[in-house]
Amino acid sequence: MRETDLYQPVKSLFEERGFEVKSEIMDCDVVAMKEGEPPLIIELKLSFSLQLIFQGIRRQAISDHVYLAVAKGPSKGWRKSYKDVIKLCRRLGLGLIAVKFYKSKAPKIEVHLEPGSYNPRQSHKRRKSILKEFDARSGDPNLGGTSGKPLITAYRQDAMRCAAFLSARGATKAAIIAKEVGVTRAAVIMNKNHYGWFSKVERGIYQLDRPGFDALEKFTVEVKALNLPDFSE
Repeated sequence: MRETDLYQPVKSLFEERGFEVKSEIMDCDVVAMKEGEPPLIIELKLSFSLQLIFQGIRRQAISDHVYLAVAKGPSKGWRKSYKDVIKLCRRLGLGLIAVKFYKSKAPKIEVHLEPGSYNPRQSHKRRKSILKEFDARSGDPNLGGTSGKPLITAYRQDAMRCAAFLSARGATKAAIIAKEVGVTRAAVIMNKNHYGWFSKVERGIYQLDRPGFDALEKFTVEVKALNLPDFSE
């Protein structure tokens, strides 16, 4: 496949919309004109890339109506990443066109996004969650950019507090643990047992299991940073 294969489907699309279409005008791949309207500029590429984005942004110095046209890939991974591509183009005010090619029939063209200004709607729920986690987390136990290892969240820190108490005192009522370590959701954490650290001895009473002891050893530095009292006293 060549980049030029995209041209005829794109040309036909805008001709059907009533535009006169010409290619390679100055440094623009495609320019479409209709009387009384600003020019449309379309940049063609076989795949989406940062370079294509840069081209689109440069063309916005000429017109507010700029499209990026790419060949549509067949894989699931492509479809998943394309959602992010659409979000990015929407943010930048760029139109987005995908051209799907077939072996035995004409290409199918899909206009996923028209050019235009974008005022994003912020997620107040997401913001609230971030602020809640920020305030609840003790210190700064993670290294920015970390991947492939467990993150120390406020939830994990609360579980560590419960684990440290049980390690020192043995099986205890959840209400007592909550009071001693200052974790109001202690019963919920131990009952859900997300990390597999705890087990229920009887109603309302929990103990620390082997994975919990191992976790305290694994996260020795992080537990120490919580500045917990000596529960063995």
